[in-house]
Amino acid sequence: MPEMVAVSAVALLRPKWQMARHRMARHQRGDLRRALLVSLLAMGFWGAAFAVALRLLRYFRSAEDIGTLLAAKLLAMILLSFASILLLSNTIAALSNFFLARDLDQLAAAPVDSGALYRARLAETALHSSWMVALLLVPIVAAYGVAYRGGLDFAPFAVVVFLPFLVIPSALGSVCTLLLVNVFPARRTRDLLSVITALAVAGLVLLFRAARPEQLARPEGFANFMQFVAALDTPSSPWMPSEWVSEAVVNYLRGKAAWQPLLKLWALAAALVGVGHVLYARGWRRAFSMAQEGANQRPTTRPVRSWFDRALGVLGPLRRELVLKELRVFVRDSTQWSQLVLIGVLLVVYVANVRYLPLNGEGVTTLLRNVIPFLNLALAGFVLASIAARFVFPSVSLEGRALWLLRSSPLPMRELLWAKFWVGAVPLLALALVLVGCTNLLLGVVPFVHVVSLAAITALVFPLTALALGYGAFYPRFDTENAAQIPTSFGGLMFMMTAVGLIGVVAYLAGRPAARWIVAGHFGWARDPVDMIWPFAVAASVCTAATVVPLVLARRRLERLERA
Repeated sequence: MPEMVAVSAVALLRPKWQMARHRMARHQRGDLRRALLVSLLAMGFWGAAFAVALRLLRYFRSAEDIGTLLAAKLLAMILLSFASILLLSNTIAALSNFFLARDLDQLAAAPVDSGALYRARLAETALHSSWMVALLLVPIVAAYGVAYRGGLDFAPFAVVVFLPFLVIPSALGSVCTLLLVNVFPARRTRDLLSVITALAVAGLVLLFRAARPEQLARPEGFANFMQFVAALDTPSSPWMPSEWVSEAVVNYLRGKAAWQPLLKLWALAAALVGVGHVLYARGWRRAFSMAQEGANQRPTTRPVRSWFDRALGVLGPLRRELVLKELRVFVRDSTQWSQLVLIGVLLVVYVANVRYLPLNGEGVTTLLRNVIPFLNLALAGFVLASIAARFVFPSVSLEGRALWLLRSSPLPMRELLWAKFWVGAVPLLALALVLVGCTNLLLGVVPFVHVVSLAAITALVFPLTALALGYGAFYPRFDTENAAQIPTSFGGLMFMMTAVGLIGVVAYLAGRPAARWIVAGHFGWARDPVDMIWPFAVAASVCTAATVVPLVLARRRLERLERA
């Protein structure tokens, strides 16, 4: 075995930094426009988050007895959620950075110390997994500093506090990844982590919803004031880093000593980094060797699926095979299908929230039960757009390096788009009908509202699917290794902005006249069915145009790629 040489972690990170500089130095057409648009959206989001947090904290501060307790509890809850997300994302990122990265073959063969490799990859993992959470924390922490008059010296203190908070999940996730790779092959570990991530986040969402945090804003729901204060103190987790950060920030803003929780944070971060350094120095090369073992291949043809193949036979042999190809690509990628668990839980929470609406009375409450579904139409449309961005938008990019097969074959691009469109539209349609239908049943709406809302959400499914395919064809990312990264591109941002505009137009055209019809009937005013004809006709025309035009443009785009 060659003798290890003293290579610093900075030297191992230098090529990544040079690649990033080179990527930023390259200028392509439209880069300035994209950067300006993204910057404006980011500043708008930060400004809105800062304004909402500042207003809430000032309201808390006005309550002298419990205001600080409420602010501390709110920060602890936010940080606990962020810590859970960071731990899961760091564990998955560590698997790729430590065991599946393309440059690890050269590094494993080179006489490089495993400790230096660990420090370099730990910094890379922490940066890739924590930058988004760090950016989300900026307006929230700034709002705390402004609301409690922390002064300019609060900024460096916040950096000192939150730096170990971001390092702790990175170090812990790296250690967990090393232990998992020693038990499972790396490829199977990635599948396992995808499922665990979806289940863990789903459980966190269910736990958060079951706690009904909105009760904290309604003290009248408690027997007495002391019971309300006790509810603010529970659940108390003095051993969690999120509680230490909250305690340090609140104590500093109140002029109290904050060195104890700060010392705990840095001690735990240093201990976890030290443990990881020892484990990776001794066991990384053995784990990397085991990571090269692939998971056992399972047979792709099963007799139980023959009925499904026969059912698709009515589409013809070409379309049948294209549909089966799309389904196989989805099933084989665990990062894709595992997200269905989280989506299912979010939808259950979405529907269950209707039960908590105070709509059990009569009179005006009955009117609200029949008007709310039109507001729900916009929310349900946004949910469908988000799911389309996650699963339909990446479908063209996921062809990846196999796109040359489509270019060299006589396959018409319209057939490929046909398969991708219906594989995305049919599940979205079923989901839309279940989502809106269940909420309507829980609200007990009249048949007219039920029919109009179901028709409107059905009309939205097809243009949302077509827009996702169109933007995916114009802004593909064929070189990506993770389907979850594709919707975060510029094309995904443009799709969501267009989808939100479309949803707003259709919800206004279909919901406003229908809601006015319900209000007029409730108060006994005169109603004219003709007033609803032209808004419904315009909404149908908009949905038709938003379905046909993106598909035609996407076909032409793919045909140009085919001739390139």
